[in-house]
Order: sequence, then C-alpha cells, then structure tokens
Amino acid sequence: MGGQRQFAPLWVIIQRRQWLSDQEQRNAAMPHIDPESRLILEQGKRLVLVCPHCQALAHISATAVPRFQELQSYRPAQIGIVFRCDACLAPIFLRFTARAYAPTRVELAPQFTEVERARERFDGTYLPEEVEMLFKEALTCFSGGAYNAFASMCRRTAQALFSDLGEAGKLKLFDALNEVRELAALAPEAFAKIRSVLFGIASDPRPGIPLLQSHEAGVLLEVMKDLLYQTYVRKGRLEQAMRVRRFFYEEARNPPRVTTLPNAG
Repeated sequence: MGGQRQFAPLWVIIQRRQWLSDQEQRNAAMPHIDPESRLILEQGKRLVLVCPHCQALAHISATAVPRFQELQSYRPAQIGIVFRCDACLAPIFLRFTARAYAPTRVELAPQFTEVERARERFDGTYLPEEVEMLFKEALTCFSGGAYNAFASMCRRTAQALFSDLGEAGKLKLFDALNEVRELAALAPEAFAKIRSVLFGIASDPRPGIPLLQSHEAGVLLEVMKDLLYQTYVRKGRLEQAMRVRRFFYEEARNPPRVTTLPNAG
C-alpha cells in the first residue's frame, strides 16, 4: 500500500543501535567549559543523538552555555546546556554532572542526561488488545530511560503473546528468536539476556530477568518489534491487502447493472 511505513531489515536496525552505543563511547571524551564560556569537546567532536522532536539521528550544536564566571562562583553539581538539532533546529536540553572546577576550565562528566527523550512508537493496529496495551507501556518505560522496567514489561508482553498463540506459537517464537540471532549476528551474551527476558519462567520465586544497560535494552526493543511485526503486523497487512485485491477482482467480474429509466412524459 502506498502510504504504509517501510520497515528496515532487523540487522540494519540492530547495527544502528550498536553504532549508537559506539557513538556514546566516542562522546565520552572529557568535555569542559573554557573561560570564554564555550563548550569544548575532544578534538572538536560533536555530539550525536536521536532528536526528541523530529526523531532523526542528528548532530547537535551547543547554543546556550552557562557563563564561566557564574559557574566558578556558584559551582553547581549539575550543569544544563541547550543544544540545537542540526536536522530540525529544535532546542534540546542536556544535563551534565560537573566533575571538577579548575581555574581555567569546568570539567564535565562525559555522560549526560537527556531531559527530553525521543518517544519510541509502534503501530499496534494488528496486535491483540492485551499485547498492544502491555507493549505500549513497555515503550513508555524505554522512552523514560527505565530500561529494567522496560525488560519487565517485555516479559509480560511475551507472556501475553504465549497465551494468545498457544504452546505451538511459543515454539515458533523461540525459533524466530534464534533466526534473529543469526540475521543480526547477536553476541552470545546479548542473546542470552534477551532469551532470559522473554522466555524466563514467571512462576519462579525470583523471576530471572537480567539487568540491562541502555544499548542492551535498545537491542531488546528492536527484537520485540521484529517478533511482533512477524507475528501480527505482517500477517494483518497481507490479509488486508488480499481482501482489497479480492474486492476489486469481484467488482471486475460482476460489474453493477445499469438500469435505464424511461423518459418521463
């Protein structure tokens, strides 16, 4: 259908997530604010993130940096800087932790907090009601940076999937997960965590949901999207397309009869 969203191959999406994780490590240079109130990154590098406004992966440029003299006077533990998305020009606010106050620089921690995060979305049109509700809450957790709450909601979403599909469907999902591992070349550790999140036994006294880092949660997110797409969305769209094709085929075979009305008078 002309207006339908095109999904990128899973291995491309997961490699993009890995690239984002690598980019976060590149961002981990020691940024600082100099006496001219300029934000300085290592060798002039620029920060890259997913814009919460336009959803594009873009460079961001600092536009409002606190004055160096005021920072030296008040020495706040947290420092806020306003950036501009180079794709849509919208403002993005990041919060840094001050690591050290030196006479010629204010050193910042390499990690920063995104005050506004890009919201993750997924078209739940073809999902069962319970699955859609639980996965929507999982996406809310992910967008809020609550990655272990996100993993817990993914476990509940998977349980709803198993209940809807039955034991045979659960086995098919396990096979699909193994296929994802091969397509995306998942590392053994990452695959083991994802498998534990989705297929752990909830009746255990301590459900074995492992703790996730941000990039691991990102990989889990893309795996969940792919499993839901393959299980429900692909089938639903195909069935809808077939119904439309069948409708036009029947219309062509049985065109409506045209009734000629007699002329009045």
